[in-house]
Amino acid sequence: MEWGSESGAVRRHRIGGERRDGPAAAQQPEREALVQEPLADACSGGGGGGARTRKRSGEGSGGGASRRAGTGLSEARAALGLALYLLALRALVQLSLQQLVLRGAAVGRRGEFDAHQARDYLEHITSIGPRTTGSPENEILTVHYLLEQIKLIEVQSNSLHKISVDVQRPTGSFSIDFLGGFTSYYDNITNVVVKLEPRDGAQHAVLANCHFDSVANSPGASDDAVSCSVMLEVLRVLSTSSEALYHAVIFLFNGAEENVLQASHGFITQHPWASLIRAFINLEAAGVGGKELVFQTGPENPWLVQAYVSAAKHPFASVVAQEVFQSGIIPSDTDFRIYRDFGNIPGIDLAFIENGYIYHTKYDTADRILTDSIQRAGDNILAVLKYLATSDMLASSSKYQHGNMVFFDVLGLFVIAYPSRVGSIINYMVVMAVVLYLGRKLLHPKYKTATYTKDFFCGLGITLISWFTSLVTVLIIAVFVSLIGQSLSWYNHFYVSVCLYGTAAVAKIIFIHTLAKRFYYVNASGQYLGEVFFDVSLFVHCGFLTALTYRGLCSAFISAVWVAFPLLTKLCVQKDLKQHGAGGKFIAFYLLGMFIPYLYALYLIWAVFEMFTPILGRSGSEIPPDVVLASILAGCTMILSSYFINFIYLAKSTKRTMLSLTLVCTVTFLLVCSGTFFPYSSNPASPKPKRVFLQACSSQHITRTFHGLDGNVVKRDSGVWINAFDYTGMSHITPHISEINDTVRADCEESAPLCGFPWYLPVHFLIRKNWYLPAPEVSPREPAHFRLVSKEQTPWDSIKLTFEATGPSHMSFYVRTHKGATLSQWSLGNGTPVTSKGGDYFVFYSHGLQASAWHFWIEVQVLEEQPEGMVTVAIAAHYFSGEDKRSSQLDALRERLPDWTFPSAWVCTYNLFVF
Repeated sequence: MEWGSESGAVRRHRIGGERRDGPAAAQQPEREALVQEPLADACSGGGGGGARTRKRSGEGSGGGASRRAGTGLSEARAALGLALYLLALRALVQLSLQQLVLRGAAVGRRGEFDAHQARDYLEHITSIGPRTTGSPENEILTVHYLLEQIKLIEVQSNSLHKISVDVQRPTGSFSIDFLGGFTSYYDNITNVVVKLEPRDGAQHAVLANCHFDSVANSPGASDDAVSCSVMLEVLRVLSTSSEALYHAVIFLFNGAEENVLQASHGFITQHPWASLIRAFINLEAAGVGGKELVFQTGPENPWLVQAYVSAAKHPFASVVAQEVFQSGIIPSDTDFRIYRDFGNIPGIDLAFIENGYIYHTKYDTADRILTDSIQRAGDNILAVLKYLATSDMLASSSKYQHGNMVFFDVLGLFVIAYPSRVGSIINYMVVMAVVLYLGRKLLHPKYKTATYTKDFFCGLGITLISWFTSLVTVLIIAVFVSLIGQSLSWYNHFYVSVCLYGTAAVAKIIFIHTLAKRFYYVNASGQYLGEVFFDVSLFVHCGFLTALTYRGLCSAFISAVWVAFPLLTKLCVQKDLKQHGAGGKFIAFYLLGMFIPYLYALYLIWAVFEMFTPILGRSGSEIPPDVVLASILAGCTMILSSYFINFIYLAKSTKRTMLSLTLVCTVTFLLVCSGTFFPYSSNPASPKPKRVFLQACSSQHITRTFHGLDGNVVKRDSGVWINAFDYTGMSHITPHISEINDTVRADCEESAPLCGFPWYLPVHFLIRKNWYLPAPEVSPREPAHFRLVSKEQTPWDSIKLTFEATGPSHMSFYVRTHKGATLSQWSLGNGTPVTSKGGDYFVFYSHGLQASAWHFWIEVQVLEEQPEGMVTVAIAAHYFSGEDKRSSQLDALRERLPDWTFPSAWVCTYNLFVF
């Protein structure tokens, strides 16, 4: 039996009705074709022995419009049409994303940005190699190259302009709530600062910021050498221009961003030029190439968004990205935070987001960044900086600090931007339109209120049940896949996730509605049910619109689009549907009306997966990535299916569609369970490596020493500490290196801060699975030294411990107070100790070249004496550069790892003390 067929009793009832009514049925008013008898007793709450049947619209003896309106929609036509429609929209989105710059645009002319010159800068910077803070590559070679190029630019500059150059080496400390909260201390790091101003000087300035340092073992082409290259070329173009500037443009090439935003803090809090800055543009990367996305603006200062809208040649911006990023969902941060929080300066944050699979890896090379990507970034930055440097608003920017902006680009062609208060008015107007539309049906007598109201709310319940069960279904599959060790099967083959979780979500939604259609809405008019479920979807999106607007989220504009356009479409096609039924003309006009909301939804969905899929491959061992991705896919399916649910009720059957989706899902599920899809790839054209690393991609050869209260060594060991930054752990590594298995899983030292391991950053709560492979002890040629300088009683009955530390450019200091003791203050940050996640204290330390010994103190308030002491402290020294970075055992292990991994290695020492 077909899914949409009727029982014999229902068929007899309908035929009998036709015989009794005869030709009179054709004389009923047309609205009667849409107004049905009450639903089954189960919905109305009454008793009875079964569902009551209702006549299908137009099923009298008459012909004409009523008969045509009762014709069911072809399943094949509907399914094929919807599939082709979504594929066509997806192709249009892809075409837009690949169009980086406008064809035929003038490139390389005098006064224009030259991407080839910028690429030359990029290749020279990346040829230096990895540039970690404190290394000669970062502090000497890169700085020397930048100064050399700036000098050449200065020689070529127009006499209208004046160029000043300063090399800043700041020392400072601050606390930040990033990664659960920690404190940062930096000493003698490097900033190269260039000020371009009118010959007579300027009182106000706009800042352009990039960073030339990189993470360990990565050439850092996209993050962030390409941005510094773009800034050099922008500096060259502006300085040679015959156009006078009203304000100064300060170019900050900062040398310690990867050390969690240290150099920008040193500049904005200590450099004398910082007081001139009224706005900034920060250039960053979360991927390699593609379009640079404006993903943060403000805070407030809508005039900055207007500046970007007016000036940018190739706009790509979204307030949705801003609100997602600032929600903390993405475990990342940029210098934007420093300028906002410590400088109280508004700005614009841009970043490349494509191909995040190779972000922070050895594959982040200059050749992977398209010249067109450099050109578009340069065109945009040059235009916006020039606009701001000649703007009257910059001098009095504080006057324009009012409210937020709704902003979004349309396929990269232009940006729509308006104040959020205007957005709220628009949103509530759209809500009122829906209230009038639905209120007319729910309250007007001609619609026989009781029947429609019951049908509407029953339809709402069925829709919510279908979405909930769809989510549960994909989560069950995702959990099972995770438990059998096949997580990330889609990491190298994204279509696998669509075929597994996407088809399961769609099939479950169709299945629930098919059951409702067959067993609940027995013999009801397909057109009537289609209208009911369209209204249900409209109501749900209107609810989201109201909630988002009430919370003050600018992203509410998406819901407004998903309410306004479908409502207009419905009003336009309603008459044709009644007269001619759900034929080809209806489908064409309906899909045309849905073009804008569905196109923009797919545009945003692309951005979501472009960002989150690579992140799930480096999100730690505690978050099951399949569960996250399955949830996202289920959510996308709910959104995309919402206005297509009515097609289920308009169609004659859904049997073939259900079978096809179920078959695809089942086959994919079996292939995933069998391990057919390997998650990682070393394909040179499109590598997707497994990251084996600690924070900046590392497996560490460490020597640990634990000292007791009396200062004597109570424990000492040495080994290779291995961390995988994804959920699969070492399951794929063990077949290649058999000794890395669960027998060498690292145990937590419960009495030691952060489990007694040398975390580079406080990410211990994300990575609880790590391995400690015994190995011979390492002895760096320049070992770290840590000692207690003094211990004194303060007048307010606390103990002040003063320490001195010397060592490599990167060290981590950890503190855990014992029972009966609290850490009341210290000489770091603003003086108030900040705990990390888990209750311990984490201090990140780095220095440039020729730094002095690190002196600091902590003050412990002791409430009651404990025999095991009052505080445990530990210090880890990380050797990121030079000969001390390597060990023979570490090199040998790295060579044995398969080529689809990205191992990054360094030597580390760890010492723990009790006081």
